[in-house]
Amino acid sequence: MTPSRTARWTAGWLLAAVWAFSFPLFSSLGPHRLWGWCAGAGYLAAAGATALGRRRAALGAALLGAVVVPLVYLVLTGQGQSEVGVIERSGRLLLRTGHIYIDRPAGVEEYTPYLPGMALLGVPRALLDGAFGAGGSWVVRPLGDARIWCAAVLFGALWVGRRLLGGTRSPLLPVLVASPVVALPLVVSGVDLPLAGLCCLALAAAGSGRPGLSGLALAAACALKWTALPAVAVVVALLGSLRGARAAVRCAAVAAAGTAALVLPGLLLQPAELWRQVFAFPTGRADVPTPASSPLPGHLLAGLGSWGWYLTVGLLALGGLAIAVSLVVRLPRTVLAAAHRLALGLTLAFLLAPAGRFGYLALPVLLVAWARSAAPAGASRVVARSRTREEPAEVR
Repeated sequence: MTPSRTARWTAGWLLAAVWAFSFPLFSSLGPHRLWGWCAGAGYLAAAGATALGRRRAALGAALLGAVVVPLVYLVLTGQGQSEVGVIERSGRLLLRTGHIYIDRPAGVEEYTPYLPGMALLGVPRALLDGAFGAGGSWVVRPLGDARIWCAAVLFGALWVGRRLLGGTRSPLLPVLVASPVVALPLVVSGVDLPLAGLCCLALAAAGSGRPGLSGLALAAACALKWTALPAVAVVVALLGSLRGARAAVRCAAVAAAGTAALVLPGLLLQPAELWRQVFAFPTGRADVPTPASSPLPGHLLAGLGSWGWYLTVGLLALGGLAIAVSLVVRLPRTVLAAAHRLALGLTLAFLLAPAGRFGYLALPVLLVAWARSAAPAGASRVVARSRTREEPAEVR
């Protein structure tokens, strides 16, 4: 590693340490404060190891401090953000009653702002509680924690995606996991990680010419959170540019059918609650205000009154329209280009949403970082193969 590169990596770890140590100072959430102390120490150790030329030791220190130690402690002690309990409660309700949502929730803790597919990640906890008693033993408890299953979906999807693209093992992926972008949500909640992994898998499947698998990955993502919908447009556009209209239509059809199969039962059983908890609550239109209140532009506008809320919704719609137009005017022709377009659309959506958190921006960052580490080599080969197949038809 050259001196300039060593300096950049050292500065990067130091910046991550500063970010981590801000949580004990400013956050009111216990899991965030714990993560901040552990991660900050790990990042400082990583900076020191990098400065001494010990790159592998630096990565190990960052992973140990930012992921392993705080995750093991929080899982074994049953601590985490409220989202962990919400997912696990949904799994218990699904097994016991066939429902996902609490009828007429009285407080914010009773809302479930996720689509029915998210409840499947809470089923392991419900099954283990039924077999070993509520809470289980310290050995069994980690196997049911929703964070573990969220992480399993993320890493499984990223691994399959890299294999589909034919990419070699990238040192950037462990660094990405150790970074605050992935480490913090992985440790304290994990709720957005499955969505990110499935979007990456859908892009990889599209880039490798597998429209059916792309559609299945999109269906699974859309059954978790409605924020996955922009990924459908981008992936279908990528398939259209690489494989033609038939592949794009097949992907869209599989995505629509799969999403309907996963979401329709919950919609038919609890239509009012699904609307209230999944759509009205996150956008600030429910009886109970959402706790997602970071000072992002959309939230600030929505706080000015009804006209501000309608204005931010209008801007959100215009942003979505702009991305849609860009897909028509200039189709993405590589996985990396598609990841950039999707990341841009999601960033606009999170910035302009009436209610949101800074943590949501981790999704577009993860998409771009993963695509840059896993996609370039495979993406270029896909385009080359696609063009090679089209040339004889043009000659004839």
